[in-house]
Amino acid sequence: MTAGKGTALVTGASSGIGAVYAQRLAQRGHDLILVARDRARLEAAAERIAAAHGVAVEVLAADLATSEGLGAVAARIETDTALSLLVNAAGLGPAGPALATPPQGYDAMLALNVGALQRLTLTAAQVFAGRGRGTIINLASVVALIPERMNAPYVAGKAFVLELTRALAAELAGSGVRFQAVLPGLTRTEIFERAGGSLDHFPAHMVMEAGDMVDAALAGLDAGELVTIPSLPDAADWAAYDAARATLAPNLSHDRPAARYLAGRAA
Repeated sequence: MTAGKGTALVTGASSGIGAVYAQRLAQRGHDLILVARDRARLEAAAERIAAAHGVAVEVLAADLATSEGLGAVAARIETDTALSLLVNAAGLGPAGPALATPPQGYDAMLALNVGALQRLTLTAAQVFAGRGRGTIINLASVVALIPERMNAPYVAGKAFVLELTRALAAELAGSGVRFQAVLPGLTRTEIFERAGGSLDHFPAHMVMEAGDMVDAALAGLDAGELVTIPSLPDAADWAAYDAARATLAPNLSHDRPAARYLAGRAA
């Protein structure tokens, strides 16, 4: 990305990863639309960013877990002809193991992490494809690759984000729309505190600062990566993982069960 290439809309922009994305994108020359629930925090951030980087910064206070808030942001994406970049960074974390929370306790988390992200991604993808340009960055998580280590609904939501991004990238190949799924590991943000947890329970070498994470993610975007894992030392490891998945493809759909399931079946 280069400076002066339009406006970036960043969700979850009042704190954590979203706030860092806003600052970094302003540094690159993007005007900004900052989205989150807390208007006061957004306005304070907008004032700081505009003063530091000389870009236009607008605040759009909205609760993306509600139909009204989500509709307002989607409408802005549909109508803002200067918009060239969407960063879906808004999200909620879980509080402990899956069964420690009543089933309905995940409704708000999944509405934001999955429902809102899907709506905004599809809206932006349609708009950007019509213009032949635009970039969509979706924040997933490494837990999508290691589901046995994290709260099940949270893992499922992040896996959804990863595969939504990859599938749309395939569908819109050649359209001028770029996609990136970012898979952070443990990152120092407020999400753990809001969920009633603490990063202090994890070894320090596993926890990345939000600024380092976003800088790595943007470097991955500049390099043309569809999937960026900021802590992964060797890109060949991801390539091998993806290649192993691809080897399954020829045998994922046949007209008969595999022979290993037919052994012993009555004639």
